[in-house]
Amino acid sequence: MTLLNHLTEGPASAPPLLLGPSLGTSYALWDEVAPELSTGHRVIRWDLPGHGGSAADLIGPGATVGDLAGLVLALADSLGVERFAYAGVSLGGAVGLHLAVHHPQRVSSLAVICSSAHFNGAKAWEERAALVRAEGLDELAGSADARWFTPGFTVSGLVRDHREADPGAYAACCDALAAFDLRDRLGEISAPTLLVAGREDPATPPAHLREIADAVPGAALVEIPGASHLAPAERPEAVLAALRGHFDGDAGRGMAVRREVLGDAHVDRAQKRQTPFTARFQDFISRYAWGEIWTDGTLSRRERSMITMTALVAHGHYEELAMHVRAARRNGLTPDEIGAVLLQTAVYCGVPAANSAFATAQRVLAEEEGTAG
Repeated sequence: MTLLNHLTEGPASAPPLLLGPSLGTSYALWDEVAPELSTGHRVIRWDLPGHGGSAADLIGPGATVGDLAGLVLALADSLGVERFAYAGVSLGGAVGLHLAVHHPQRVSSLAVICSSAHFNGAKAWEERAALVRAEGLDELAGSADARWFTPGFTVSGLVRDHREADPGAYAACCDALAAFDLRDRLGEISAPTLLVAGREDPATPPAHLREIADAVPGAALVEIPGASHLAPAERPEAVLAALRGHFDGDAGRGMAVRREVLGDAHVDRAQKRQTPFTARFQDFISRYAWGEIWTDGTLSRRERSMITMTALVAHGHYEELAMHVRAARRNGLTPDEIGAVLLQTAVYCGVPAANSAFATAQRVLAEEEGTAG
């Protein structure tokens, strides 16, 4: 069986999270969000039929959102994924709603982004399908920025994906949107559900997401200012924060603390260096070290910085020490307090170890002073 084109990121042992795209885009829609989510999840992004790398003949005229959901389940089955969290944008969000209603045993948690339980009736989508079948996608792609983003913003790669999509498959997706209406089934959704609305979205305005939130038991709604229809591309930080809070648990809290203590630049470098071989270790760090230990309120972050520097001196981990001297400054320690900690290590860890530690700390503090100057 031909499967949807997909990209898998993150540890194979981590909880699976499927990410669905909007009509006209590829899984590149998630480029600014998926790598961060992959620190705590096995992220699986997929392409709609005829979009990105997915074959166009996976669907045909008269397709339904249920047909797309079936393709997603076939992909999950092929990867050995029985139960998964799911987030989707627009048509991808409609697929998530369908899965949560018709296959509740498969969906552990759901996020629906810039989407709807209905897409304003069939007529406009039937007309769009007919136009695309007759004339192709150039005209629609030319107006993509206005439909997808706030004025002055664009992502050229996504617009290119729109122009390069297969017209027949795109039209079949329009057929699916034309027939979609789950408003009378929303109360059946049992998975924890988050709705994310772009406050400037003309296609699925916040009222559409509010309608779902009001109908799904226990659902939460987040509105993102300055975001139009493709919020993960236009406001990735805000979407990421919302999804972390909904999906990630300890790993999400841990990544937030890790960034606060070590700084965005360091964590971004670590994320870029992540490989399939190191992904499980990065997940371990986020969940255990940062998600459980550093978030424990028994000790303050100042105290944890002092303990951490002492331990690193004791074991001679001076490169790591440099990183945690910077962290200690973020956590409020003064240079004099850092010096006092290192002087204490001279008594209990040995003078040679403290000598190297002072040299490392002096270099870091001088660099920070120079940067501040």
